[in-house]
Amino acid sequence: MQRLQAFKFELMPNGEQRRNMHRFAGSCRFVFNKALALQKASYGLGEKKLGYAGLCKLLTEWRNCTETAWLAEAPVHPLQQTLKDLERAYANFFARRADFPKFKKRGQHDSFRYPDPKQIKLDQANSRIFLPKLGWLRYRNSRVVLGDVRSATVSLRAGRWYVSILTAREVDQPVPQGPAVGIDVGVARFATLSDGTFIPPLASFRKHEQRLAKYQRRMARKVKGSSNWKKAKAGIQRIHARIANARADFLHKASNTISKNHAMIAVEDLRVRNMSKSARGTAAAPGRNVHAKSGLNKAILDQGWGEFRRQLEYKSAWRGGYFVAVPPHNTSRTCPCCGHVSVENRRTQALFTCIKCEHTANADHVGAINVLAAGHAVLACGEKAQSGHSAKQEPSEAATLIIA
Repeated sequence: MQRLQAFKFELMPNGEQRRNMHRFAGSCRFVFNKALALQKASYGLGEKKLGYAGLCKLLTEWRNCTETAWLAEAPVHPLQQTLKDLERAYANFFARRADFPKFKKRGQHDSFRYPDPKQIKLDQANSRIFLPKLGWLRYRNSRVVLGDVRSATVSLRAGRWYVSILTAREVDQPVPQGPAVGIDVGVARFATLSDGTFIPPLASFRKHEQRLAKYQRRMARKVKGSSNWKKAKAGIQRIHARIANARADFLHKASNTISKNHAMIAVEDLRVRNMSKSARGTAAAPGRNVHAKSGLNKAILDQGWGEFRRQLEYKSAWRGGYFVAVPPHNTSRTCPCCGHVSVENRRTQALFTCIKCEHTANADHVGAINVLAAGHAVLACGEKAQSGHSAKQEPSEAATLIIA
């Protein structure tokens, strides 16, 4: 079984390497925006959209043009990968998996990717990596990189540069361990399992919310674009990075524990984007309870349900288990004892009381039990899940996964 895995490390570049990485990221951003503007202009004229090959020919012209000759100073492969990213963004848009591609802004998601493993040299013994036109870079060697190097992605986050090394290796077909489990996610309880246990929420954003607001007020009082404004902005970025790091650590630990101890995992197929939409409405038709809905949206997004589901999906496949996503309809309103479905069964957020058989239990626990039952129905009857792996899929078919 082939396993694709990414190992991310913080880089320790010198001054010249840092300046070059900023230049390379800017070149990739320029190429993406120029190609996107060209595609939009062609569409406006009724012409056919250029494919990746046609854009690569234009890239060669741009690198040889006197006005954009500075593009030749950047490595060509990352620039070509930027055009591939644009092609993928269009494909996702036409498949209704994402919005229309947007122009990239400076300082937001600055990155570039080296796709050729022959150009990448990894020296783990000395904690350094060689990248074209950057030379040998030191990195914080926090763990061993397993497998053969496939590609390397350099990215900027909160003023620090990171490298993500994608590797491939062959592993033995794993044997799933443990029983089946259903999971109900929420705000008061991050995850409630069908066996009665639950994981309390981390709420990393809430812990740093007041400090973040203080730094945002400081930034608002500065002149935009000034040195002090940039310093205040860097402080805000560091707080956001700390919040994201704490959330990622929490989600990895929770998903690791669950996937190691359960052979089948059933979760709700939640549409987090729809659940966290604003209730503000329009000027003509303003929404109601906007402030309360805003707080709920903030709490939902603070949990990281989508990332938690993604981690459970690939980690269960890594360990040979099954992952099933079931429709969330009526999972918290159905009595697990008599099967009666009613809105009255859940009169409060935490308590479930069946109006027919008077069964009483925690509402999140009842939801997890119903999710597990729906997952068993998918496996037994071959019902199609809303998304994720299908019930009849063998673990080996889902074994090739990429971790971002």
